[in-house]
Amino acid sequence: MRRVLVSLCAVVAAVTTGCADGSDGGSDGRARQDPRPPALTWQQELRVADAQQRLTKQCMDRQGFTYREDRGLTLRESRPVRYVQDDVAWARTYGYGGRIEAKSLRVHERNPNGTYRQSLSPARRAAFDAALDGGADARMLTARLPGGGEMRKRVGGCTEEAERALYGDPAEWYRTGKIATGLNALYGEELMKDRHLTAAVRAWSRCMTRAGLPHEDPQGAREAVRVRTSRLGEARADEAFAAERRTAVADATCARETSLRAVATARETYYLDRLRDRFGKDIDTYRHLGQRAHDRAVRIVPERG
Repeated sequence: MRRVLVSLCAVVAAVTTGCADGSDGGSDGRARQDPRPPALTWQQELRVADAQQRLTKQCMDRQGFTYREDRGLTLRESRPVRYVQDDVAWARTYGYGGRIEAKSLRVHERNPNGTYRQSLSPARRAAFDAALDGGADARMLTARLPGGGEMRKRVGGCTEEAERALYGDPAEWYRTGKIATGLNALYGEELMKDRHLTAAVRAWSRCMTRAGLPHEDPQGAREAVRVRTSRLGEARADEAFAAERRTAVADATCARETSLRAVATARETYYLDRLRDRFGKDIDTYRHLGQRAHDRAVRIVPERG
């Protein structure tokens, strides 16, 4: 169970990170009354990312370089698959997204920006790097993590210009983002032992057993699918995908029947709220900057089809 809920901490952290999908995990109506800025949905996050690519491309064009945007997946294909997946219709079409992952991998392997960069002379390649992110002379951003340690990131060039256009202050966005997305390091142990959550996972497991697919937890179900897909290989890829979809549909159906996502979100909110006296200002700043970026993004790029 420990391995399972470590994974859960990483992927149900929608409350803080801005990966929410628009549903209310609580029952007290707080989301309707709370003046705190809301987290971005995954659709909004994707649009901000697309806007950043568009701004980066425009900047690189002005610098005399070619830069291509990556919009290889449709909006529906871009839906993140988290530990708790309860979209039955999506699972019926895409399973756990195995074929989407393969498609995305092929796109990145053919990375046109990397290919273009390699085609340049050493001097032009260095100029490309400097134009894109400031190169070796770019300034370094630093962010302390809630659980200890720090992260660093170089920022400059067109990347910084695009971030500044969206977020206003790239350094503040980076700093508060690392805090907001790292808070589960402080409550993960308690969440793993939370009786409401462990009871919901056990209920999900019983549901899956009744469906003829006995698995201890959602992560175990997905690992079994990956093993089966690998064992069957390319020659039996259609058979493997049919099995993936069957398991994913049962997983999503059981998640709905047991309210697993609502329980996970509510319990994470409970533990997160206990940290607000220390990190509330940073969380709200991160969300505010994200909302401002999305407001600007809608004027830059359309939502993916």
